[in-house]
Amino acid sequence: MNIIEAEQLIQRLQPGQTVAGLDLGDKTIGVAVSDAGLSFAHPRPVIMRKKFTQDATALLDLLKRDNVGAIAIGLPVNMDGSHGPRAQKSRAFVRNMAQLTDLPFLFWDERLSTVAAERTLIEMDFSRTKRSGKIDSAAASFILQGVLDRLRRLRSDG
Repeated sequence: MNIIEAEQLIQRLQPGQTVAGLDLGDKTIGVAVSDAGLSFAHPRPVIMRKKFTQDATALLDLLKRDNVGAIAIGLPVNMDGSHGPRAQKSRAFVRNMAQLTDLPFLFWDERLSTVAAERTLIEMDFSRTKRSGKIDSAAASFILQGVLDRLRRLRSDG
């Protein structure tokens, strides 16, 4: 399995490649993609989950269109730092995806990303109905932006 740390990400990307962020839910997969400069996370439409094969095909098509070179996936860590069933589901998803792609995966602690996304959408005056359709991609954007901010710090420190 091709799991990397944030510190390895820059060396793994080819010039012009982007990074994707994923927020896995039971019904949807929230997706965000960085710009080529690795500065900003941009939400993409959610993928409605069906069967793994269909989900993987839709995801890989999107990643190819956006020239993605690595995938940051939110890891649902409990507030006490332990890993529960949702974290196990995320790891299983990556194990299955790793059989279909050579792209490296980076796990990112997603604690409170959905809460932050919800607050942002409320501040933007989205109705409850509109929020429900955007929350997963907004959470994916928060996850990805955390990774991009970490990369920026690593570049400025290095």
